[in-house]
Amino acid sequence: MKGLRLPVILVLGIILTTAAFASGLQERDDDSETVVIRIMGYGGSDPAIVVRLIAEVIGDRLADEGIELVYEPLEGDYNAQLFNALSAGTAADIVYIPAETAPGIIATGRIMPLDDHIDTEPFIDSLIRTYTIDGSLYGIAKDFNTLALHYNRDLFDAAGVPYPDATDTWWTLRDKLDAVSDLGPEVYGISVPTSFERFGFLPFANGWSHLNARQETDFLDPRFVTSMEYLVDLYADGIAVMPQDLGQGWSGGALATEQVGVAVEGAWILGFLRDEAPNLRFGTAPLPIAPSGRRGNFLYTVAYGIHAATGHRAEAVEVLKALTSVEAQQFILEQGLAIPSRKALSDNPFFDSGTPEAEANRIIFDGASDGNVQGYQFGSIGTDWFGPINAAITAVVTSQGDLPSELARAQAETEALSARGR
Repeated sequence: MKGLRLPVILVLGIILTTAAFASGLQERDDDSETVVIRIMGYGGSDPAIVVRLIAEVIGDRLADEGIELVYEPLEGDYNAQLFNALSAGTAADIVYIPAETAPGIIATGRIMPLDDHIDTEPFIDSLIRTYTIDGSLYGIAKDFNTLALHYNRDLFDAAGVPYPDATDTWWTLRDKLDAVSDLGPEVYGISVPTSFERFGFLPFANGWSHLNARQETDFLDPRFVTSMEYLVDLYADGIAVMPQDLGQGWSGGALATEQVGVAVEGAWILGFLRDEAPNLRFGTAPLPIAPSGRRGNFLYTVAYGIHAATGHRAEAVEVLKALTSVEAQQFILEQGLAIPSRKALSDNPFFDSGTPEAEANRIIFDGASDGNVQGYQFGSIGTDWFGPINAAITAVVTSQGDLPSELARAQAETEALSARGR
């Protein structure tokens, strides 16, 4: 196995020596100094993934350059712990920057601009835009996800209609979903939670953005209103169902019950279906085309950024390059762990292997460059932005309010959140 020369240290509550922490240097066997670069990221499954990436792919090269890596997983509330570490000056040299909290993290002034250090051309444009704030780049996406339609082939076969495909518009898809829902009183065309992170692709496809150039939201924009009318009508006509109405916490679980034809989810659904619904014959299609002639999508991503206070900027840049290199992303892709952020990997043979999982990953990869793709971030408001609009659509779908009134209320509440965030 590669990387046996690299001492990989996984920090799980183990305190590094004071000298190593203070100077970031350790003695090598040849009496030269090794630079220790700390990487701060998620807990859960990430530590094992990063350790394998270091040991099997990038470790030898970095060791030759006199660089040793330490991965420090933050269990629990990653964002809160990262903000605390940045404030205290104890953050690692390289840190994960989630898209949804990137504006706030960057606003601390403690993340180093990368403009003069990284060639952005190889990376997907929408990912670069997500981490470009006020004209400067602060992160390189390590991987990403978009949304797609994951469907039950057997239900569409039983309904006698074609599977969802890349030519579907809102209306042709609705016809197919309607036919599936006609199979029985306990069968639905699509499962969508009343959460903007899953239905937001509809107004995006209609040309709407959740934050305009002034970082304002307009739920009363006709493009947003007509999108919500389309969504609400799916529920009203018994075509759409909320996952909880089927006893499920998310649309992937609803699809696994074989009571719904389609779930709107990202690549994270694939491992779940493999483990929990191994006999489900599923396929994947792009999101439908709006009357605007375009698709919309959400971009879910996490980037590597560099702590501005690192004492080893040059080495941290080299590590960031290695972590986002072709070799590193090839490894991540082949392990079925995530979608790579480099454009060139669109030609990867993995995508053409003919399996349902490979086809799904191809569609999700292409989704980052197809139509009005918006980063999963919400300015100074952060994820509190979801509250008013999710409550509004839930109220309409559950017959506790009408759409115009609920959108007006969501607008007022979001404006109040924005005022507090400024």
